[in-house]
Amino acid sequence: MTKHIKLQKDYTKFSDGYQLKLPLNIETIIPKDDSVRLLNQFVEGMDLTDLYSSYEKINSLPTRTLLKIVLYSYMNGDYSSRSMELNCKRDINFMFLLEGKKAPDHATIARFRSIHFAPCAKRILAEMSNALFDLGEISGETIFIDGTKIEASANKYTFVWKKAVTKNQAKLLTKLADFVAECELLYDIKIVYGDTVKMKHVKKL
Repeated sequence: MTKHIKLQKDYTKFSDGYQLKLPLNIETIIPKDDSVRLLNQFVEGMDLTDLYSSYEKINSLPTRTLLKIVLYSYMNGDYSSRSMELNCKRDINFMFLLEGKKAPDHATIARFRSIHFAPCAKRILAEMSNALFDLGEISGETIFIDGTKIEASANKYTFVWKKAVTKNQAKLLTKLADFVAECELLYDIKIVYGDTVKMKHVKKL
């Protein structure tokens, strides 16, 4: 007879008389100036018609709540669905956003992001930026194209001499000229007119 081993144990029996203490409402514990309150406020006021229209049936967890969880996690630089699931079980701010509802699993979060959130993400994030601007949280003076980070490489072993750059640039220009001449000959297309290369002829090539 096969004996089933229960891997997940019940650790409550080792609690040794742990006493719950008031307040049970976690909303009272979160500081008034916490960013999670701001996020909750403007997501409640957002028009999510596009997001709701991507569902064929009602989800067990409100769509607006899932959006709050994803956006708040993004605000904190965390993009892992498994990490979001864990935070919903352990982090008081995520519990505040759940409003007492059961924490979603990582598969639910992943499906929400790829199937429902992704098609209308640009509009939702644009509305999010507008809401933050109206609230005075961002100035609107600086535009960030994306979150790309380029690692600096400026130690004494990675410098390049100006002479080497000039020499390689001259070689590259020669190769380009030869390549253009070869293409003109092979495909019977005139690309260079005087000293100008027209993009429409490059596209044709």
